[in-house]
Amino acid sequence: MRDPAGSSSWVLRIGHEELLIRKRYEFISIVNDFLIAIWFIAGSLLFFHGDTATAGTWPYLLGSCELAVRPMIRLARHVRLRRLRPVGLRGSVQDF
Repeated sequence: MRDPAGSSSWVLRIGHEELLIRKRYEFISIVNDFLIAIWFIAGSLLFFHGDTATAGTWPYLLGSCELAVRPMIRLARHVRLRRLRPVGLRGSVQDF
């Protein structure tokens, strides 16, 4: 069964368990936000010591690039919704 929003379900099998992911754009957005947090935390920790301050700039750069991915995910979701629904209907107002 397909999701009317164009986010067909993903099933990940881990051993004898299955993880069902229904809204893939929301899932991708959550993973992206989690990666942003990891990059900025890593950069912050590396800035605590002077010897690793230069290395700390790389996670900050990666986090900034991940921030640029956020609107791309939203755009991809809206473009996908636009292809599957009539012009008068809109997707969710949630910002993924």
